[in-house]
Amino acid sequence: MIRGAALLAALVVLPLLGSCDAPWEGDSDRTETARDFPPADRPVAPTVSTKWSTEEARDRLNEAEDVMDSADVRPGMTVADIGAGDGYYTVRLAQRVGAGGRVLAQDIMPEVIERLADRIARERLENVSIKLGAVDDPRLPAASFDRVFMVHMYHEIGEPYAFLWRLRPALRAGGQVLVVDGDRPIADHGTPFRLLVCEFEAVGYKLLSYDDKQHAGGYLARFVPDGRRPAPEDIKVCENL
Repeated sequence: MIRGAALLAALVVLPLLGSCDAPWEGDSDRTETARDFPPADRPVAPTVSTKWSTEEARDRLNEAEDVMDSADVRPGMTVADIGAGDGYYTVRLAQRVGAGGRVLAQDIMPEVIERLADRIARERLENVSIKLGAVDDPRLPAASFDRVFMVHMYHEIGEPYAFLWRLRPALRAGGQVLVVDGDRPIADHGTPFRLLVCEFEAVGYKLLSYDDKQHAGGYLARFVPDGRRPAPEDIKVCENL
């Protein structure tokens, strides 16, 4: 197990992909590697905290255990925690999948990754690794994950179409993407449920289930790949609902 600074040094940051001249208006303000994809017709919530609530308060409500039960997370699985923040779900996913499973904790903020690396080393989580992601690409290895969690962070994704499109190949057969968020405007740090479903469907997923999880701050939506991924230029942009 790599510890502390050595763990950070071992982070793999994939090179940015080149792209053609962008067909979308306003591309000069966008990440270059996202310009083959349409921009979202909605705002993006700023990251104001890496914590949704305190871990103690969340555990009193049995949040993580209930969400993992609903997601059917089992020992031996390989899961990803996207936007892992301070590691609330990372730690509990590591315990759930056990020594025979793996957890990849990802975030796009280097300072968050550094704190998370310290926690992983301190708590001796031998089945956890970390990765620095990008606003338009989770940078996950292909065909690797049974479950991918995005908890209280979807509204902060600046390039949802590119991000979800590039996420899909990371799923194994039978793999699922789990989103926990509030059914409220993005300006209020949530994602309207209909908008969430529309954006996922636009890049080739279908909704598997919806669960009311008010104790977790909103809803739990499960998605699976459906059919072929559309070409980036064929993606239909969802209206801001």
